[in-house]
Amino acid sequence: MAISGAFIFPHPPIIIPEVGRGEEAKISATIDAYRECAKRIAKLKPDTILFISPHSTIYSDYFHISPGASARGDFGDFRAGKVIREVTYDEELTAAITEEAENELLPAGTLGSAGTSLDHGTLIPLYFIQEEYTDFKAVRMGFSGLPAITHYCMGQCIEKAAEKLGRNLVIVASGDLSHKLKEEGPYGFNKNGPVFDTIVTGIMADGDFLKFLTMSDAVSGPAAECGLRSFQIMSGALDRLAVMPELLSHEGTVRGRLRSSFIHRDRPR
Repeated sequence: MAISGAFIFPHPPIIIPEVGRGEEAKISATIDAYRECAKRIAKLKPDTILFISPHSTIYSDYFHISPGASARGDFGDFRAGKVIREVTYDEELTAAITEEAENELLPAGTLGSAGTSLDHGTLIPLYFIQEEYTDFKAVRMGFSGLPAITHYCMGQCIEKAAEKLGRNLVIVASGDLSHKLKEEGPYGFNKNGPVFDTIVTGIMADGDFLKFLTMSDAVSGPAAECGLRSFQIMSGALDRLAVMPELLSHEGTVRGRLRSSFIHRDRPR
């Protein structure tokens, strides 16, 4: 089998009704798109869903894949601790991805971890997906501070591993676009914010994934984004595959909270 679908999801906590408490109505188009994607994933009936999250464990020169047999998480950081989601990990696929990465001399695997709980970049897509489909295992990984092409190559390793194991795999690339779209927002406005969003949504619409690799740091950095590297890994996993891209929604709202995506640790030893 290998990869049957790939989806880019934002992760604003407000989208969860128990967190938004009515405020989620401001992003109704995004909610509708989320639910549509969840239905499409259910139709694909994946064996495994691979979540790439900017808020999983991140190292400067290592791609961390979550270890263990299972994990759970809640929205306690957002005053909704009773909302809990759980996954069973696909340990065989995790091992296969690690092996493929080692074959390509890419630093990746399950070494080191800042915590085992599911992060909100994973929990939010999971919340909607599990409303429609639960018969799957999961793989969760972060990205790194390595070059864009290395993220693309990491994606290729994911595809090779899924192909070898005969997995029907769906990829969820979690990541927000710019957090600096409006002066009245908590992080203000930067002229590169709208530029970044325009470029990325254009790529989403036409499938020209090369642009994810050639995005200027002078644009993406000041835009305060947290999804570009997730999208680069997803692009590599789709290498040489026929893709029918579709942009379902883009809403540039004022976000109440920004989680930084800068690299904060050295590689585990």
